[in-house]
Amino acid sequence: MLDLDSVSKSFGAVRALRSGTLKVAAGSIHALIGENGAGKSTLVKIVAGVHRRDAGTFRFQGREVDFGSTAESKDAGIAVIYQEPTLFPDLSVTENIFMGRMPLGSARRIDRQAMHREAESLFERLGVRIDPKRPARGLSIADQQIIEIAKAISLDAALLVMDEPTAALSGVEVDRLFAVARSLRDEGRGLVFISHRFDEVFDLCDTVTVMRDGAYIDTHRVADTSVPALVAQMVGREVAELFPKVPAEIGDVVLSVDGLSSAGVFRDVSFQVRAGEIVGLSGLVGAGRSEIARAVFGVDRYDSGTVTLHGKPVKPGNPRAAIRSGIAFVPEDRRQQGLVVDSSVAHNVAGVIRRNLSKAGLLTTAAENKAVRPWAARLEVKTNALDMPATTMSGGNQQKVVIAKWLATEPSLLIIDEPTRGIDVGTKSEVHRLLSELAGQGLAVLMISSELPEVLGMADRVLVVCEGRITAELDRSEATPENVMAAATGTTPDRVHVALETQQVEEVTA
Repeated sequence: MLDLDSVSKSFGAVRALRSGTLKVAAGSIHALIGENGAGKSTLVKIVAGVHRRDAGTFRFQGREVDFGSTAESKDAGIAVIYQEPTLFPDLSVTENIFMGRMPLGSARRIDRQAMHREAESLFERLGVRIDPKRPARGLSIADQQIIEIAKAISLDAALLVMDEPTAALSGVEVDRLFAVARSLRDEGRGLVFISHRFDEVFDLCDTVTVMRDGAYIDTHRVADTSVPALVAQMVGREVAELFPKVPAEIGDVVLSVDGLSSAGVFRDVSFQVRAGEIVGLSGLVGAGRSEIARAVFGVDRYDSGTVTLHGKPVKPGNPRAAIRSGIAFVPEDRRQQGLVVDSSVAHNVAGVIRRNLSKAGLLTTAAENKAVRPWAARLEVKTNALDMPATTMSGGNQQKVVIAKWLATEPSLLIIDEPTRGIDVGTKSEVHRLLSELAGQGLAVLMISSELPEVLGMADRVLVVCEGRITAELDRSEATPENVMAAATGTTPDRVHVALETQQVEEVTA
């Protein structure tokens, strides 16, 4: 169905894709894996008509193509779900799904009832409940991703490309998506699945292609390979321990949250974070973890309670005051909330400290680059120049830029929401090592993550959130998968243990 052979693409002096090769058969799910910066997204954008290739061959359903726009790609029968949702926030969910192809009724007026019925049918197929008439603004990342998936399915495409579609989804939502993907495969469609989660690749896919440094490495049947073999080809080097947690000396209380409540979101939340400590905030998607973090930082207001840093109150609903007091916040949605994607790396990293760099109200490029360069080097941001737009970078490097921006403020508390969402195994290890080093230097870290191994591997203490309340506080020695999941679901550890054992037996049998 899809045949890309030795495709290349350059952006100025940057060669994003040196030799991209991908062959996808009809009626199969084909995984595409590689580190951030391996060229996966560039290859996908060529398939989607966002970019035109510089060289190589591109065939779709037996004929050579060269899409000059995304419309041409869609018309040919290709749908793409990108890693980062791209919705119009002030339009309704339905309008986002059918943008550019809205059904017309009498007098060529838009048939909104037909659109709403079709949207409801799509959500029913996906097994989710989202109001098709509500505006997209304010939806969680998980709900935005579901809408992108519904949009792609509605195109009735012959080829569906999914770029990290599960990065923000819960386990139940992932299962529903996989069920839909398998049904599409059984209908004879081709699917390309890009993911950094090996368990998903082995659970869902038939074939896997590995890319590294912009070039094709190898293709395997999933049944004939293993995780270590794929990691070795993908990284091209030995990956250090994924969770390099180094014990740090725990100091005085830095952050103290007491009785924080917000009607309908969270209630009576109290906890502390000490210097040198990594506190993990765990729980199911929608439990209120991110909302608690946003309230502490002042992005969202709260109804009652107090937030203090080093014993001094932090003004509520005022991010500027939080920054001045020494709080840094790396948000869950790096593209919408963490970056100005069309600005350069230097502008982004210096974004919060720009006022401190100016002299007599003037800020020079030289002063900005001088302040930014050490942070870019420390986080190993892979970019040839600091003036490159952030939008041209891989997801992992974008995450490093956001982290560098906030570390440049020299905070005493770092709140980091989903630190490794949508980034590869090598970059995950780098981010984890950085967090461990920062804690060792006395920084207090509040880490929110949907990945339980990440929480268990990095946190000194785990706070579990269930339906807007902290239901458990577990030391590192007590934080087991059973205990965390029991507190997150409001059940008992024994029942969770039985469920996990049953799941493992089923996986081994399969």
